[in-house]
Amino acid sequence: MPSAEQVLQRLEWQVIRLLDGLLQGDYRSLFFGSGLDLAGVREYEPGDDIRYMDWNITARLSVPYVRQYMEDREINAWFLLDLTPSVDFGTRTRTKRDLLVEFVGVVARLLTRRGNRVGALLYTGRLEGVVRCRSGRLQVLRLLNDLMRPPAARRSGLTDLGELLEAARAVIARRSLVFVVSDFISTPGWERLLRTFGRRHDVVGVRIADIAEEELPDVGGIFLEDAETGDQLFVDTSDGGLRARFRQLADQRKQAVSEAFERAHADLLALSTEDDLVAAIVRFNALRKERRRVARAAAALP
Repeated sequence: MPSAEQVLQRLEWQVIRLLDGLLQGDYRSLFFGSGLDLAGVREYEPGDDIRYMDWNITARLSVPYVRQYMEDREINAWFLLDLTPSVDFGTRTRTKRDLLVEFVGVVARLLTRRGNRVGALLYTGRLEGVVRCRSGRLQVLRLLNDLMRPPAARRSGLTDLGELLEAARAVIARRSLVFVVSDFISTPGWERLLRTFGRRHDVVGVRIADIAEEELPDVGGIFLEDAETGDQLFVDTSDGGLRARFRQLADQRKQAVSEAFERAHADLLALSTEDDLVAAIVRFNALRKERRRVARAAAALP
């Protein structure tokens, strides 16, 4: 098994180096904050700081709006990491945990290279640990080392991401950039907490998935095991109707996650174990940049 140093060196060479060329050093669109540059506007929600009210848009639309700003100073970035047993699933080139490790390593290194601080909350069915915010390459290695430890023993019951968000609300005091990295296989209720959490922080969701969770292959009769509970079920994958229902349920689950982040006024990056991480981050950066451009154009209207 490679060390944290070996993994980071590979990511620096294979991913970060390419991103430097493709994005030409422009990572600002990825990192929203509370600095001086306008990043966007959204409808006011109870609890928002009234100092950020956009009175021009509010008067024009007769609906209160607040401004969101880019961070010009050093920022704190937190990773809320779902390390429950379901993230150890993978069918081809890598597991969802591998993908999670790579994403965290790349984004944490991009941030710390510019003097920003990164931290993490590790959730395994309970809050397993808190990595306090620090800067520097050594901090990224600490994070990777924690994430590459052997998976935690299975805990009884289903994942409850609401517990992770509640813990984050208690730990993260200063307004921060927060990445929620999970497959979002969870009991309901976290959606409401996400919306509350997003009023204070700039939240980005990262949904990690494997193709076999969305498209059941036709391989005959097999046993499927629930990674969260250990329950097993025999299914006949040659049944076309079963595969269609499986795909429909997967689509509904993806849609529910997307809608939860839309209601929280937060961006969502969908990552598959089949994806090229460089291409995915470039696409996401373009999306964030376009949202910023549209928001600035709207704010400039008389």
